[in-house]
Amino acid sequence: MRSRFFRDLRGKAFVYAAFLLSFTMQAKPQSGPPPIHFSFHSIAFSLDSCETPEKHAPETMAGGVAVFDYDNDGNLDIFFTNGADISTLRKTSEKYWNRLFRNNGDGTFTDVTEKAGLAGSGYDTAVAVGDYDNDGYEDIFVGGVHRNTLYHNNGDGTFTDVTEKAGLGRLDNEYGPLWSVGAAWVDVNNDGLLDLFVANYLSWDGSNEPNCKVEGKRDYCHPKFYKPLPNQLFLNKGDGTFVDVSAQAGIRMHPGKGMGIGIADYDGDGFPDIFVANDKLPNFLFHNKGNAVFEEIAAETGVALPENGSLISGMGVDFRDLNNDGNPDISVVALQNETFPVYLNNGHGSFTEITGMSGMRLLSTPMSGFSPNIADFDNDGWKDIFVARGDVASPDLAGRIQVDQPNTIFRNLQGEKWSALTQEAGFTAQRSKRHRGSAFGDFNHDGKLDLVVTAIGAPAEIWMNDTPNGNHWVELALQGTKSNRDGIGARIRVMAGGQAQFNYVSTASGYASSSAGPVHFGLGPAKAVDEIEIRWPSGTVQTLKNVAADQVLRIREPK
Repeated sequence: MRSRFFRDLRGKAFVYAAFLLSFTMQAKPQSGPPPIHFSFHSIAFSLDSCETPEKHAPETMAGGVAVFDYDNDGNLDIFFTNGADISTLRKTSEKYWNRLFRNNGDGTFTDVTEKAGLAGSGYDTAVAVGDYDNDGYEDIFVGGVHRNTLYHNNGDGTFTDVTEKAGLGRLDNEYGPLWSVGAAWVDVNNDGLLDLFVANYLSWDGSNEPNCKVEGKRDYCHPKFYKPLPNQLFLNKGDGTFVDVSAQAGIRMHPGKGMGIGIADYDGDGFPDIFVANDKLPNFLFHNKGNAVFEEIAAETGVALPENGSLISGMGVDFRDLNNDGNPDISVVALQNETFPVYLNNGHGSFTEITGMSGMRLLSTPMSGFSPNIADFDNDGWKDIFVARGDVASPDLAGRIQVDQPNTIFRNLQGEKWSALTQEAGFTAQRSKRHRGSAFGDFNHDGKLDLVVTAIGAPAEIWMNDTPNGNHWVELALQGTKSNRDGIGARIRVMAGGQAQFNYVSTASGYASSSAGPVHFGLGPAKAVDEIEIRWPSGTVQTLKNVAADQVLRIREPK
């Protein structure tokens, strides 16, 4: 059997040629400061996926991370998922604990895992943050191998495992045990209650792992050696319990190998739609028809496959407006020689892929990406794309392909062109790792978005944004009254300095991760916001005018 990572000489030559081409397109050295820059900071967490000589599939897929304010003190905290003993899928040692770090308010963090009751018990991958019971405190869903967990935030710094009570404990069906690597909170029917969408990866049996080799060495297998799994949709009943409506919603009939989840109302009909990046299968776009019923329309809308029609290793995804036209676009990342596809929403119910014309193809072909985050990292009014990079291959193949990789920022050059910043942005070769999950938020209240990234077998990385420009910003922390408390699903338009920007409120971002901070807008030189318009999921439209820049606005939905 071949591993997914077998590259023939022709493939290697193509990657090398693309590397040379992309190198010429990298941001050229400047005499002045870099347009975006980060500084590395450490945090006392190391992702342990229990790597073994047998190369079990979950070992290379670990690593979700969440940024959110668990104690409502105004500071963004960090939660990491972690692995377990691969033979038992149990956390038999503290080295496998999931970890919660409380933000001390100055960008430093304290481990509060034990007090919070969040060490976990199984082999965990994904995390999704949302206030499912609208009590004012963010709850945590953790997805993993043959086990998922829902933690209720008690509001006193502790969490309670309510998985069985909530009806989320059963993971066996005709497909066998399920393995979730992605999850997202989304109010699919606009009833003010957050529902849960879970992306399941592939059918894995640790006692029957395929024996895949490269040049005589065992390595992780291509996903074609495993059966696909259906994704799941759980409807919130409003009493602390959920019901699986996957079949009647039209989700269950489409088994795949789901990785990243992006949530946005792509066609502006008022209902959130769901994009799923699949690994070596066509992607899914589940169009919400209302009443929690979906139709899968990825092929019709042009987002099932990249423009060359080839299957790629779709990893993470983000689903946000890149060109400030009010329509959410899609960024997907994949492995070396596959490119990072960018799909531009044309506003007429379909997408146009601009990977080639935007320069993204040449820039990304030599790269392997896991987790993309769309956000404005230089506050110039245009959302950039951060990519946590690293290959799925084991370190045993490091002499053959680039397994450890540095992270990269793709700077948005006003909507449809990109420049790639790696070393210039502070992501030096010394920080090359097998990066996995990533999430963002302003950790130190300086108005610049920071990052946290996980890496297999290595300490996690905090990247503090110290971009040296004087651009302004504003952040919106929404609180629903008729809508869900988090305001998830709200559509926001900000007008400043003659430029409109848009965002769709979702905590789903990247691979297996969740970014649940206030919604951030860079304003460039504008010192004030002319107008903010919020379209809440309930249908309420709220407008604010003449708002000063450089502040976090806490906005409550009118009753």
